[in-house]
Amino acid sequence: MSTKENKLFIRNYFDTFNQGGGAAVANIVADDHLKEHIAFFESVFPGYQLSAKKMIAEGDNVVVDATFTGTHKGELMGIPPTGKEVEVPFIIIYQVSGGKIVDHKMVADQAGMMQQITGS
Repeated sequence: MSTKENKLFIRNYFDTFNQGGGAAVANIVADDHLKEHIAFFESVFPGYQLSAKKMIAEGDNVVVDATFTGTHKGELMGIPPTGKEVEVPFIIIYQVSGGKIVDHKMVADQAGMMQQITGS
């Protein structure tokens, strides 16, 4: 796929995910670590949403500057559900091949997320 097609693929991935969660995108995610990540965060922040602010593509890689939003409804690192909403910026690089996400690398503001949950 071209870089333009890869960006469109990832944009559609975000849209599909936001409409149905991990189950909706399971057939296009071939990266087991990403599948585990999605399942974990769905257990902690059910129905969380992803929004892409900017995308850059080169070859089979798509870099996304994005935001995660959700409500803390499951245990996270020993912290019981607080019901607090979080908004977490992150950068993710997806590798796309054969109409699937085959790898990813991500950096997220985990400290900021924990501050939002705990208030400290």
